[in-house]
Amino acid sequence: MHPMTPARKAIANQSVPDSDDTTGSTRVAFVVIVIANIALAFGPWFVRMADTGPVAAGFWRIVLAIPFLIGLSVATGARPIRLPPVMWLLLAAGGVAFAADLGAWHLGILRTTLANATLFGNSATLIFPIYGFLIARSWPTRTQGVALFLAFCGAALLMGRSYDLDPKNLAGDLLCILAGILYTVYFIAMARVRVTMAPLPALTVSTIASALPLLGFALLLGERIVPTQWGALIALALCSQVLGQGMMIYALGKLSPLVVGIALLIQPVVAGAVGWIVYDERMGVPDILGIGLVGIALVLVRRGKRPVAQAAYGAHKD
Repeated sequence: MHPMTPARKAIANQSVPDSDDTTGSTRVAFVVIVIANIALAFGPWFVRMADTGPVAAGFWRIVLAIPFLIGLSVATGARPIRLPPVMWLLLAAGGVAFAADLGAWHLGILRTTLANATLFGNSATLIFPIYGFLIARSWPTRTQGVALFLAFCGAALLMGRSYDLDPKNLAGDLLCILAGILYTVYFIAMARVRVTMAPLPALTVSTIASALPLLGFALLLGERIVPTQWGALIALALCSQVLGQGMMIYALGKLSPLVVGIALLIQPVVAGAVGWIVYDERMGVPDILGIGLVGIALVLVRRGKRPVAQAAYGAHKD
């Protein structure tokens, strides 16, 4: 996976990933992104269970996932090919943005509820669709607009009780909001990469690029790096990075930013359920109403005409 001499190379498929936005492929991609968000929603729980520092847990999430991602990339036919400098820049930017996202998010996870952490950490729910509208120079259909409005209302209900009920959550919420902004930067970089590279090789290279920054963050914070118990970290790597991010990167090449953004709201719903069951972080009536609105938004966003994902990203073959 390292650059090869004399030319710089990276693992990527010889063929350009398919970009035909057929009905069948988008249906599969929608199922994939639902599964991805369910898997990613368990990440905060594993971070709390880890006996390392929170940023160090992010480092192990990355490092433990790399061998699996390399193996899967090779098994699916990925081979080294030449990549233009701009592609390396996008992969590096995506990796660093993801490292900063994980660092801020994992710090916030320990300072707020699981539901809040995943909700604010996925504030790309609104930012990423807006990016897609601006780049594609087209606004959503009426049905998609209603879906986005309902998703916004649902998110507002889910987050509305945070400060009122427990002001000590504010610091954690702010860290998670910062993580959500950085997650959007990661999405933008990887969406452009997906026009040229297949999902697994793209994720593998960007994952490698995020390892050293995370280790540096953890060391600067003076965190405990080496764990005594590996179970939570292995689960974090396999569930969040290999399964969750692997499926998410696949969906980025198939679905519009609007669908991807609204689907991110699945995470706080699932994480809220985990927090309720494991940590007694009880949901109230506003939370349940918010979950209902998110569910309706997910149904509506699947209706009507959907733009081709690559067009929505404004990307092209470099």
